[in-house]
Amino acid sequence: MNTREVTDKYRLNQWTQIISECRSSGQTVAAWCAEHNINQKRYYYWLKRVRTAACEALPACSGENNPIVPLNIPVPLSGTGPASQKPSPDIIVRYGLVSLEIHNNASLSVIENTLRALQHVR
Repeated sequence: MNTREVTDKYRLNQWTQIISECRSSGQTVAAWCAEHNINQKRYYYWLKRVRTAACEALPACSGENNPIVPLNIPVPLSGTGPASQKPSPDIIVRYGLVSLEIHNNASLSVIENTLRALQHVR
């Protein structure tokens, strides 16, 4: 590791501590920066650098290890056939305009994979 890398790593550690202090203070960024005599633009520059470094440290996602499980959802015909007579779901999860229904007969692996996929919803 050369001196440039060591310097960058040291600065990132310092900036991470400063950002952590600010966030845990309960104050707004403006108030905390004023109290600690730090320019807000400099604070946000540090925040950007820390976030960029954190993103670069993440492992790259490959198609083979994709944690999102594709689901094939059949579209029932409205009001006809067995689809209109199905039992009511035991669990309903709503997020915006999307509803997810889970029945008691769902396998454990389907439920686990669904919950893993939901962790990535924003």
